[in-house]
Amino acid sequence: MTQAQNQKPAIKGKFTTATITRRVDIAHDLWKIWLKPEQSFAFKPGQYCTIGAAGIERPYSIVSSPDEPEIELFVELVPLPDGNLTPVLHKMGVGETVTLRPRPKGIFVIQPKYKNHVLVGTVTGTVPYVSMLRKFLADPEWPEDQGVPRSEHRFFVLEGASYVHELGYDEELGKLAAEHDFIEFMPSISRPDEEPNKGWDGATGRINTLVEDYVAERGLNPLETCVYACGHPQMIEDVRARFEGTDFHFIEERFWKDDD
Repeated sequence: MTQAQNQKPAIKGKFTTATITRRVDIAHDLWKIWLKPEQSFAFKPGQYCTIGAAGIERPYSIVSSPDEPEIELFVELVPLPDGNLTPVLHKMGVGETVTLRPRPKGIFVIQPKYKNHVLVGTVTGTVPYVSMLRKFLADPEWPEDQGVPRSEHRFFVLEGASYVHELGYDEELGKLAAEHDFIEFMPSISRPDEEPNKGWDGATGRINTLVEDYVAERGLNPLETCVYACGHPQMIEDVRARFEGTDFHFIEERFWKDDD
């Protein structure tokens, strides 16, 4: 009997299952997993799925594009006693199964009526942006035209972390920025003097304290720009406060340590 089957009495309502097909550990508390759903699972870039194990469920933003055959997730461990699901997931490997709610949720999706997309995130908070960029590059019909020609969309990804190893998608985002002039990527480390960050020569400081100057330096028209924020709630609150009372459009996806 699989783990997901063992969970059925504990999890109520409609759900299917998904099998872990791959796992990559980034650090002792960060890892990526790929899930193969038992049933088809359609979603929009930026949305999240709800998975479960040991009778516990939590939402996770999806890294993969809807066009990819598997669901990719980037997970941060929250140790016991604060963590609930992530300690269980951390012990799971390839071949094991989790429950999966059949429908995605979330409204943190691309705003196609704006040409400039300023995507601010911390650690796992960059996940929705990777999904959006993968979809944009793979699907010439996406997003639908809402007054902005597809060729005019520009993406500015600003990722903040305490340590270099927390930048789980910096290689991919850096490569995309190098290959496409409509994508920019600026990672920043907030603790540059600590030993794990030795050799870091990029931007420093909390990402929320850098976003205003970044936007100003590029001369982005507020009426043509949407600022997105995903990750640590204090980061989100600060970014929102910086753009409140301006003509910039602001949207947020609030979560913290997925288990809270």
